[in-house]
Amino acid sequence: MDKSKPQDERWRHTHLGRLLGHAMRRFDERVLHLMAHNDGAPLALANLAARDQISAAHVHITRHLALEGSRLTDLAQAAGMSKQAMGDLVDQCTAWGLVQRQSDLKDARAKRVVFTADGLAWLQAFKDAVSQAEAEFQQAVGTEVATVVALGLEAYAH
Repeated sequence: MDKSKPQDERWRHTHLGRLLGHAMRRFDERVLHLMAHNDGAPLALANLAARDQISAAHVHITRHLALEGSRLTDLAQAAGMSKQAMGDLVDQCTAWGLVQRQSDLKDARAKRVVFTADGLAWLQAFKDAVSQAEAEFQQAVGTEVATVVALGLEAYAH
């Protein structure tokens, strides 16, 4: 290979991983925007989202916390985060009234993270926002492409 010739580096900007990363950030930003403007979302949380105080990282809790609650270790694993990083997010979300820690009925030494009533309303706002963002994606690329993308991502992720 002749090192004096400049290499074509377009691949660095158009490979699948980079495109998926950009698409995920765009999707998450849209979801947060929609949540911030959802009339059913708790006002304090909507205001935090509108001021960019809630990030996609905070949505990991909304996305991964089981309805019956989750241990911190399980929540961190589901989100692909360290236990310490998830603990920091849980602390913030606890201060905001989104979640609370409760004793685990199966293990008295353990705690479970559970949604509060406001957290469940936030979860509904998340569901509404995801549904609208998916509809917007479908409208932008067409039904057939949206279906192929969804099927392809599902197959690739599992």
